[in-house]
Amino acid sequence: MEVVLTHRGRAVHASELATIRQLIADHPGASRRRLSQLLCEAWSWRQANGALRDMLCRSLLLALERAGQLRLPPVRQRPPNNVILRRAPGVVPALDRTPLRAPLAQLGTLTIHAVRRRTPLEALYQGLVAAHHYLGYVRPVGEHLEYLVFAGERPVACLGFGSAPRHLGPRDRFIGWSAAARRRNLRYLAYQTRFLILPWVEVPQLASHLLGRIARRVASDWERLYGHPVYWLETFVDPSRFRGTCYRAANWIALGRTTGRGKDDLSHRPNRPLKEVLGYPLTPRFRERLQAT
Repeated sequence: MEVVLTHRGRAVHASELATIRQLIADHPGASRRRLSQLLCEAWSWRQANGALRDMLCRSLLLALERAGQLRLPPVRQRPPNNVILRRAPGVVPALDRTPLRAPLAQLGTLTIHAVRRRTPLEALYQGLVAAHHYLGYVRPVGEHLEYLVFAGERPVACLGFGSAPRHLGPRDRFIGWSAAARRRNLRYLAYQTRFLILPWVEVPQLASHLLGRIARRVASDWERLYGHPVYWLETFVDPSRFRGTCYRAANWIALGRTTGRGKDDLSHRPNRPLKEVLGYPLTPRFRERLQAT
């Protein structure tokens, strides 16, 4: 069957293109958003939590139009793009920055709070990461979780997770999945986007301890929020800055290094620092579940 376009791993065949064109013809007054919703319903294209894959479908329709395969109705509204016009990170309130030096056992109770949008903890998380993480803060897009860790009343750490990269050679070889299995099961992976121990916190073994604590709850938190679990965690470590000791101490697995080319590479030459890839299986049966097609 002829494939007219492949968009983010989803092949559109000639017969499906005819269906889309007919859908547009049958709803001449529909907006682009409404057409996307109708197409999602026709294809039963839904997220694990039951929500329509509306944004993905809209980008597919736009890709078809740019390829000259169809004509969409004119754009009616141009709302602000939150990916471009991000709100500035919250201002960090006055905090106790007295150096916190103690053995882990004497630190007291550590409380891990899941940070959600439009809550008081959101501004604190954003501000701390923006101020103290070398990559700063970037508002996540898609499925994600963010955590703030407190020792008593004092914040001591921030951790963030998001959707995993589609292509990652060291990870893909370690899991041993096919291209079809990767497209089907990528949502069961979570990528650690940020890990920050605040600079005035000097507690040996705290980082590896928190990695272990988070690993025991992230799958259930993810399933509660998005309707599906995750079976694998991964992250990058810049070897020019860090040795990744805390990950190894928490039993994360060193898988190899990135190519340094990035997801939009066209030159096939390194254009960014090489990163070490580390992974952590959340279940002994992770390969069985991730290789399923």
